[in-house]
Amino acid sequence: MKVLTVVGNRPQFIKSGPLSFAFLVAGIDEVVVHTGQHYDRELSEVFVEELGLPRPHYRLELKTADPDVMEPEITRVIHREEPDLVLVYGDTNSTLAGARASAEASVPLAHVEAGLRSGDLTMPEERARIEVDRLAWLLFCPDDRSRETLVEEGALGQPHVVGDVMAEACSRFAPIARERFPIPFEPKSYLVATVHREANVFQPRLGRIIEGLNRLTERIVFPAHPRTRSQIESEGIELGEHVHLTDPLSYLELASLASQARVIATDSGGLQKEAYWYGVPCVTLRPSTEWVATVEVGANTLVDDDPDAIEAAVTIATMPETRPQLYGDGRASARIVSLLVATMPDR
Repeated sequence: MKVLTVVGNRPQFIKSGPLSFAFLVAGIDEVVVHTGQHYDRELSEVFVEELGLPRPHYRLELKTADPDVMEPEITRVIHREEPDLVLVYGDTNSTLAGARASAEASVPLAHVEAGLRSGDLTMPEERARIEVDRLAWLLFCPDDRSRETLVEEGALGQPHVVGDVMAEACSRFAPIARERFPIPFEPKSYLVATVHREANVFQPRLGRIIEGLNRLTERIVFPAHPRTRSQIESEGIELGEHVHLTDPLSYLELASLASQARVIATDSGGLQKEAYWYGVPCVTLRPSTEWVATVEVGANTLVDDDPDAIEAAVTIATMPETRPQLYGDGRASARIVSLLVATMPDR
């Protein structure tokens, strides 16, 4: 069996690690295609070697977020490799391009993180999730809610609840991160903030979010996406003395920092669930989230861009006394491999 995996950014590369290892153990031939949607120095050979991540067989180096540019290049690789299955992760434009390419090449598609919905169709990620789920033959869901969503939408593919592959990556890499990148201050003595989504990095939303952070008194480490930093500087947005803007951090650096924070304030989808697994309360700088269960159990608070709500939520944020298991038990990769072996016909 041959699987062609499409990844386009660092989170997808990290997610692919545990599943790639499971493919190797099961004797499944995997071809990894990195679209180059996001260039990241952390995807260097050193990073690959240190964390045991799969080396891409194809580096398309497209350096674009346009799925119309990526699709034909991925399609060419599919025709060259003739895989039994194309596999995509999440909700990026690389995910969308990979899904469209699989349809164009008439190769079955598997979608990891299928069925997630925020309910906000203004988000390109939400529109991508819906389209990819309509194209996928195998829909690997992180929880029962996402499976029920697919059933309600009448998805034609086969939904399977497997858990979240990122849970495996998080448990594997967080201890390595803390050992390799010790933090320069006491654990739980600071906050971490990240803002990168397009809707949040322009005025007036960016200014309102920073106003909320400025009202707090604790040290805030704010690794800034280049676009975010550019807007802060061009708009003359002032940061409080306790808000420390830094350059973007590597995956391991951010994992070490975030896993030892008192609170994480973010608009990142991935960081919301990682915060839960780290045992760190999260305040989400968005009006909605696809990771609804973290809100329902009291570990995550939605505040949008309201400065008052940001100040209040961060100030009182705590983890619930009991933390139920969310998004699986850390064995998603093994379940996915078992389902592929049981489902895919022999060549």
